[in-house]
Amino acid sequence: MRLWVPRQDESAESLVARFMSPPSFPILPVQLGPGWTFDGLEEGLHAIEGFAVLAREIPHKGGRTFGYRVSDGDRAIAYLSDHSPTSLGPGPDGLGERHAAALELARGADLLIHDAQHLAAEFPGVGYLGHSAAEYAVALGREAGVGTVVLFHHGHLRTDDEIDDILAAVQCDDIAVIAAYEGLTLDVKNASVPAG
Repeated sequence: MRLWVPRQDESAESLVARFMSPPSFPILPVQLGPGWTFDGLEEGLHAIEGFAVLAREIPHKGGRTFGYRVSDGDRAIAYLSDHSPTSLGPGPDGLGERHAAALELARGADLLIHDAQHLAAEFPGVGYLGHSAAEYAVALGREAGVGTVVLFHHGHLRTDDEIDDILAAVQCDDIAVIAAYEGLTLDVKNASVPAG
């Protein structure tokens, strides 16, 4: 298992050990067993395991964070977790800038898997936490021309019914929007729809 993290001022293994060590986690990364390596990844385009992986720095509070675009040359998935676009200003709708890195990662992707921890109505009271509004994820997806927006990184206190309500509120006619849930499988090769 090779684990990549955004390169910073310390080793990748040390970064992982910050959140994966007692008392938060029962073992240190070095105790995972043979075959584990930890590497720092620079921003840019990389060939990893037969995929083209574009890593771009995206705004987030608390450290260097990357968003990713993974492509096999036929299909592409954009993944923007822990994304705080309000760090760059309010943007056109008060939910944050649709900045160049986010647009580059998402442009034309089959799936955009995006942080949707908050709602627009909760800003600015939660903006300092370093996450996005569900409405921002959908607006970014529309602007970037993605096939399907997958909302994830839901607020930890939200119930399934509340997530269903959020999903219903952000639906639009020109882009598919779904909410991630435990066990969700997506078939990117066949119309980017839930498979189970």
